[in-house]
Amino acid sequence: MTDKLIRAVAADGGIRAVGVITTNLTEEARRRHKLSYVATAALGRSMASGLLLASSMKKENSRVNIHVKGDGPLGTILADAGLDGTVRGYVQHPSVELPPNDQGKLDVGKAVGYNGYLHVVRDVGYGQPYSSTVNLVSGEVGEDVANYLVTSEQTPSALLVGVFVGDMGVTAAGGILLQIMPKAARDQSLVELLESRVSQLSGFTPLLQAGKSLEEMMRELLGDLELFIFPESYPVSFYCGCSWKRVLGALKMLGTAELQDMIEKDEGAEAICQFCGEVYQADEAQLTQLIADLKSE
Repeated sequence: MTDKLIRAVAADGGIRAVGVITTNLTEEARRRHKLSYVATAALGRSMASGLLLASSMKKENSRVNIHVKGDGPLGTILADAGLDGTVRGYVQHPSVELPPNDQGKLDVGKAVGYNGYLHVVRDVGYGQPYSSTVNLVSGEVGEDVANYLVTSEQTPSALLVGVFVGDMGVTAAGGILLQIMPKAARDQSLVELLESRVSQLSGFTPLLQAGKSLEEMMRELLGDLELFIFPESYPVSFYCGCSWKRVLGALKMLGTAELQDMIEKDEGAEAICQFCGEVYQADEAQLTQLIADLKSE
């Protein structure tokens, strides 16, 4: 199934709904970073959440950065998503694996940690980015992002994200975000209705594996509330803007002494992009040219 994002409204515009399928891009992240099962689930949930949050932004270059830091063995998790449908991310300790939890599922909460924080930065492309930090409530990512939306953005929200990964890699990933819009936020019964319906779902990935489309999931959740699904769908993908030119610029910032040391000790340099795992090699001649450029400046 193709990775995509769709939007909808319900309850006379009082509810905003967004759904995203991220199976292929999550599998690409797994392969690039050589992620364990539980690390794949944690990063996949974070990337899906980032795309769902970014979908509400207006400016073309807007991006959302989700930084999860718990006291679990995975360490830092970072996802960077844009309104343009691109997303990237990494896990500090990608090879960590844990036994399944009591329900036989990947123990993302324990791997992330129950104590820590979720930091969200919204960059609208100009001016000072908006940022906010909240404490983790479960380490399961989805619940933590929903708590952020309620606590920091005062937007009652229900968020369901999931990743299924097995011996064949990632076979289902994505999520659905439901939000009460400001004009309906005082309707507590509407808030409780959304939370109840989301909690009754068996999970996002089981529905996706059963062949349910995003549109069908939304109809099950909101079909009796004047649901309108916008006909346009938007592609989403794993994409990192790193480049050889940027790597050379970063190496140049090290200064002549450090570059000369690399030449003498290693006969070159290797740089690995933290977000996508791309490896860049600079040989002795290229480092010598950088030194010459610095001296000429």
